[in-house]
Amino acid sequence: MESWLRILFLFACLFPAFVECRIRRYNFNVMMKTTTRLCSSKPIATVNGKFPGPTIYAREGDNVLVNVVNHVKYNVSIHWHGVRQLRTGWSDGPAYITQCPIQPGQNYVYNFTITGQRGTLFWHAHILWLRATMHGAIVILPKLGVPYPFPKPDHEAVVILAEWWKSDTEAVINQAIKSGLAPNVSDAHTINGHPGAISNCPSQGGYTLSVDPGKSYMLRVINAALNEELFFKIAGHKMTVVEVDATYVKPFKTDTIIIAPGQTTNVIVTADKGSGKYMVAASPFMDAPIAVDNVTATATLHYSGTLASSITTLTKTPPKNATTVANNFIDSLRSLNSKKYPAKVPKKVDHSLFFTVGLGVNPCSSCKQGNGSRVVASINNVTFVMPTVAILQAHFFGIKGVYTTDFPQNPPFKFNYTGTPPTNLATMSGTKVYRLPYNATVQLVLQDTGIISPENHPIHLHGFNFFAVGKGIGNFNPKKDPNNFNLIDPVERNTIGVPSGGWVAIRFRADNPGVWFMHCHLEIHTTWGLKMAFLVDNGKGPNESLLPPPKDLPKC
Repeated sequence: MESWLRILFLFACLFPAFVECRIRRYNFNVMMKTTTRLCSSKPIATVNGKFPGPTIYAREGDNVLVNVVNHVKYNVSIHWHGVRQLRTGWSDGPAYITQCPIQPGQNYVYNFTITGQRGTLFWHAHILWLRATMHGAIVILPKLGVPYPFPKPDHEAVVILAEWWKSDTEAVINQAIKSGLAPNVSDAHTINGHPGAISNCPSQGGYTLSVDPGKSYMLRVINAALNEELFFKIAGHKMTVVEVDATYVKPFKTDTIIIAPGQTTNVIVTADKGSGKYMVAASPFMDAPIAVDNVTATATLHYSGTLASSITTLTKTPPKNATTVANNFIDSLRSLNSKKYPAKVPKKVDHSLFFTVGLGVNPCSSCKQGNGSRVVASINNVTFVMPTVAILQAHFFGIKGVYTTDFPQNPPFKFNYTGTPPTNLATMSGTKVYRLPYNATVQLVLQDTGIISPENHPIHLHGFNFFAVGKGIGNFNPKKDPNNFNLIDPVERNTIGVPSGGWVAIRFRADNPGVWFMHCHLEIHTTWGLKMAFLVDNGKGPNESLLPPPKDLPKC
């Protein structure tokens, strides 16, 4: 009887809406699964045989334990995207940054506590291009008895946007690396794993969201795509935006959201049409001369009582270069900044950093298709080289020769960043980190460059949330532009788009000791080297210090 009660309690803990549990336990079995999309089948890396993977449910304050067992031929690591990981950097997940990957046949228990966060985040593989199919939602509910700061919706649903290649994604990127050129774009976008109706594959189905007339639904929208920002809209329905990246915002209505890879957005939709079927669409946003997958993913909002044979009401997607639509959405985002959820924007800045982000060209004798050159990417002209020992381990154990702490505070040479590019497009290479004392306040201006092409870069910072205090087009002006910064209620995020041909300014407090990756969440740019890391020193005493590594930390 006692064992049955224990099993019942553990099962109940997976559904935190109904029970208060301090510990959530999950088992992630990484396995190959033959999957058919676009009338074509291939084996894909999955968690528990699912695409998208399982949703992790927890409440603010819960301890989460995820046992990841690797049954595939690839090395594996999992990142819990947006989880602060206060003092638990060993569980952050990026391979060779905070841990060595989990080798085939091995396992590792990720152990972290969700502190001061509630909302939608997600998890994904953080090695190679495995996150194309290894990803899923993290739903963090408020503490039991704590209401949402908006009317509670009647129902909730997770909506994961992604990309699908008919080819093996590892073969796609390996061919690109070999050639020195850009990889093939995806063959389709997906909504909860399904592309929807495709002309050359009539049997291809789509995701259906069933709704009851008059009810409200909170959609937890996640962009898990590898390389593309996406517009998301529902025919005939407005959406009320209430949260981004697991932080509450001042609610506003819109018919279209823009969401970059690595970002999440919670919207409330009221089923106010009474009946019918309505198209849900995810389409690409790209306002630069860069190739994208032009296939729109579709799903259906289906009112109960409506016949399946009923005609679906369609919606017109924005043009792929609809910068105005994207900016209208981005500029509407403001932190809730209430008494209970204040926007604690650093007013004083200890470290003022200026980082250029963009592309470059380096020699490559084996890159015949690239005529002896390869496309690379960099931050402050440094193309990051992944080490063979995890940086956090090297830092904690004092292992020499793994990284250096001389990442430049400013670009090594100045030029007209968004104008005519310099004649020398080469970058320097290195495993460089920028060191910060505990609790230092940081202002970081991220400046796009026009080298090869300007492009929007969704930059993700591990281990922290930050405030987006300003943005603009052209080159950042350090004398004039700070006068227009919003230090009152700027949106708080973990992933921010650097505008194509422009800049964005963020501020954060370095109150989390450890090594924290920062990189472009366009996977091809990460592969090309648009990444770096912050090393945050311990503060005073154990509560401001990195915890020691767990005994089962994977070995390189």
